[in-house]
Amino acid sequence: MKIDIEFLIITGISGAGKSQTIKCLEDIGFFCVDNLPTVLIPKFAEFCLKSGNKIIKVALGIDIREGKFLNNLFNALEKIKKMKIDYKIIFLDASDEILVRRYSETRRIHPLAKNKEAILSGIKKERNKLQEFKGKADRIVDTTNFNLSELKESITSFCLNIKEKMVLNFSLLSFGYKYGIPMDVDIIMDVRFLPNPQYVESISRFTGNEIEVRDFVLNKSSTKKFLKKFFDLIIFLLPCYIKEGKSYLSIAVGCTGGRHRSVVIVNELKNLLEKKGVNIKVRHRDIEKK
Repeated sequence: MKIDIEFLIITGISGAGKSQTIKCLEDIGFFCVDNLPTVLIPKFAEFCLKSGNKIIKVALGIDIREGKFLNNLFNALEKIKKMKIDYKIIFLDASDEILVRRYSETRRIHPLAKNKEAILSGIKKERNKLQEFKGKADRIVDTTNFNLSELKESITSFCLNIKEKMVLNFSLLSFGYKYGIPMDVDIIMDVRFLPNPQYVESISRFTGNEIEVRDFVLNKSSTKKFLKKFFDLIIFLLPCYIKEGKSYLSIAVGCTGGRHRSVVIVNELKNLLEKKGVNIKVRHRDIEKK
């Protein structure tokens, strides 16, 4: 009897929230093991298969502090792939500023730093070491602006999407470039070329969720031309991503402050995709910032 196991690898930049993610997965029924040596991953996977249906949801937290981290991990993942286990990789990340702040607040030292003064240097070394592995991740989660509730929602959403392999689930995000580019998205669209409501005194105080701003942005000829081309691209991509077995696609739209143009375009994209029967989650990251 073939046993389908949900097998997650949780890793990423130290301080980005691995331990909290493990706790979130435990809350939704995953059997979690943190800091399992990578050479033992195939043995553990074999144990799960032999357990019958007793262990079918597994999450392993992998730490860069283990020696020969990447070589051992790649070898281990190759072995479990031969066992016909379809594993998924969740990679956690956050901005350097936030990571440094978290280490300072907890008075911990980064695993690749010699002392507290070298935390940023340690973070940069770790980014270089994990660059290749990050590129192989099925889901990158940027925890820079997440609280615990938002982290749990993001992880839970991803786990639910795994079961719907032939359904492409969308995450749409509006953001402001002045507050930083999101790290956990597949496609970023810059709409700062569109007319800016910020400079129209009568509507600048509103957001893109309100009709005054929406009409201002959408009634411009440049917006109409852009939306046609942008929507055509997204519709073209839908079957392509599904054919490749991708179950989750995240698109971010950015303007200067993240309150007007990007919000309008994300809302319009949401309306389009809903008509196609696509599962969508929308987040306006910077809409409340002044």
